Amino acid sequence: MDGAFDLAMPWWQFVLRAVVVYAVLLVLIRLSGKRTMGQFTPFDMLLIVLLGNAVQNALLGKDTSLAGGVLLATTLIALNWVLGFVTARSRRAERMIEGEPVVLARNGTLYERALKRELVSRADFHEAMREQGCTDIAEVKLALLETNGQINIMAKD
Repeated sequence: MDGAFDLAMPWWQFVLRAVVVYAVLLVLIRLSGKRTMGQFTPFDMLLIVLLGNAVQNALLGKDTSLAGGVLLATTLIALNWVLGFVTARSRRAERMIEGEPVVLARNGTLYERALKRELVSRADFHEAMREQGCTDIAEVKLALLETNGQINIMAKD
């Protein structure tokens, strides 16, 4: 294990790189929309793998040490924990990081603009209706696209 703990750059550069890459990826993922993150397809998994590979050099530079990898992993997990802590205590931070639910339909009226803006196909919407026991849009009291990408349908009484 010769050199396994020898860092190729100062420790603080690992932390700085992790913070910058984490922030950039968080913004890019947030901009990609709720539906993008709500349902993973094989293409989404491929994108995740490729993103990981793409940012590897930005995180590690020329370092291949065990210590560098552990330091980066610890920094990324700490950043994730800090964001969770902040969003759990601040409604403003939660809205900024996670977004807000979007109304897709109300009282039997489907909001086509909202579907298009949120990249929800009519087929996906109708599938969510069927999954939640509605066969016609007239039966829908409220339909929300949640921040996790799921569509929740509340039927009329």
